[in-house]
Amino acid sequence: MKPMPIHSPSWSRSTTRRMPALVALLACLVPPAPPCTAQEKPIPLSPAVIQGFVDQARTNNPAVRAARARTHAARFGVAAVRTWEDPMARVGGYLTTDRGANLSEEGDLTYGVEQKLPLFGKAHAAREVARQELQAAELDIELQFQMVRRELSKALYRAALAEQVVEIGRNDLAQVNLWGANAEQRYTAGTGSQVEVLRLKNESARRVQDLKTRENELTHEHLTINRLINRPTGTPVPRFALPPAAPPIPYGDPLIQQALRAEPRLQVMLQEVRAAEARTELARRQRLPDITLGIDGRQYSRDPSPREGMFTVAMNLPWFNRGKYRSDVDREIERGESARLESLDYELSVREDLHILSIRIDAARREALAYSEDIIPRSEQALQVASVSWMSNRGMFTDMMESRRMLLEARLMEARAVADQYEMISDLLLRCGLVDPESLTRGLPSDPGLTHPTPHPQPPR
Repeated sequence: MKPMPIHSPSWSRSTTRRMPALVALLACLVPPAPPCTAQEKPIPLSPAVIQGFVDQARTNNPAVRAARARTHAARFGVAAVRTWEDPMARVGGYLTTDRGANLSEEGDLTYGVEQKLPLFGKAHAAREVARQELQAAELDIELQFQMVRRELSKALYRAALAEQVVEIGRNDLAQVNLWGANAEQRYTAGTGSQVEVLRLKNESARRVQDLKTRENELTHEHLTINRLINRPTGTPVPRFALPPAAPPIPYGDPLIQQALRAEPRLQVMLQEVRAAEARTELARRQRLPDITLGIDGRQYSRDPSPREGMFTVAMNLPWFNRGKYRSDVDREIERGESARLESLDYELSVREDLHILSIRIDAARREALAYSEDIIPRSEQALQVASVSWMSNRGMFTDMMESRRMLLEARLMEARAVADQYEMISDLLLRCGLVDPESLTRGLPSDPGLTHPTPHPQPPR
């Protein structure tokens, strides 16, 4: 049997009737090309990329610079503590001359100088208070920097998530528009329904508006990144891509000990306890008397020769205000106890946060892997089968739209799960005083002696 020539009337009529369906079927089997863009390829977010932005925030962020200025002020405060107080000079004279010749003998001018002696360790106690406040200010720099690092890391991961959501939306819009063109061809050829055409147009219009919203959210994340590193809000920010799901993070005593050893806010609070102890010691020494050594002299105004001189020793009598000084000491003791209890409460909250963060990070990881390894491949297969069946008039339009919805939701949920995992890892890094997520997965050295790194002062009896 010879093959039918292509100009045969029967071949032309049958092929013409099947052409819209064949074209639509081939178009469905070929995945839509991503929209052309002049932007560069997204940069995968890695610890090195994040560190580059963090280095800019270390020198430019206003909160970090403010903490650094407070440290400079505290350093000047240490240098400003005086061991020797300023000497006190006195000059006086007689206003009457009733004493006659006695003035020429005793002198009518008096002068003297007094100097408070640095006794009983008061200056040393004041300098120790200033040193403890300086150490608290230095720890506050690290706290502010670690908080900025966390917020910047989260902003970068949110920007990468927004970038991926926009890309998913663009691909989905291209797919919907392709289906809409195919539906119009099918409707023109008499093999499709106008309802399908109208519904696909509605889906396209809704996707356009949603895509505009996602692009605005991406712009806002770029603004947040520029704010944290103190750059103009319109400064261009590279495109970022989310990394793959992080490996599991073991929860146990090493992780807890690392947090108790290096959690920035806890270290600041423990330093405040030590500063309270120093202020208590200073208040105790204030109860001791101040001793002043003086030298006085007299001379006659018409004769520069001195007439007489003497040494004096003076002291205040703090015993009359013994109760007041005791109240000062008790006040500092209670302030120290308050700081100790607050640090203990925060330590318990750190332990709780470590546990809940570990649970949520593991849940986000398992969710991301479930979507990427199981749900998304099956959803893609279901969409392909449903679309091919619809194109060949063997399947329902609603099945294809439902499969598209499932795939779109799975891709978005997988991206959000990965972003949530890394945002919570940023919180965990802040709690542990670390900078690299890989340090959490490598395992931390166990040191039972660091379960409670800094002993709290005992409450007063």
